[in-house]
Amino acid sequence: MSNGYWIALVDVEDIDGYKRYIDANKAVFNTYGGRFLIRNGEKSVVEGTMRSRVVVIEFETYQIALDCYHSLEYQRAKSLRTPCSQADIVVIEGYLGQRE
Repeated sequence: MSNGYWIALVDVEDIDGYKRYIDANKAVFNTYGGRFLIRNGEKSVVEGTMRSRVVVIEFETYQIALDCYHSLEYQRAKSLRTPCSQADIVVIEGYLGQRE
């Protein structure tokens, strides 16, 4: 079984509001075992367009990643994010090599 990931591309319009979202999501990610692999940082857009922030969170399984996103706890945290930012988020299954 492969890991699951959230890949989020985010533009923040209100940094103070976004900080409230970050504070609120910590407990949710801890509950679901989410681990930040990328939390913004230096980047070079070499093709296409990009939002200002890139976040990648790893979960033990794809299903756990989905369950976290759809949880009531995360939806409450998300309600703090949506007024102060624009985001594109995908929940995706990790690659384990060629599948037969």
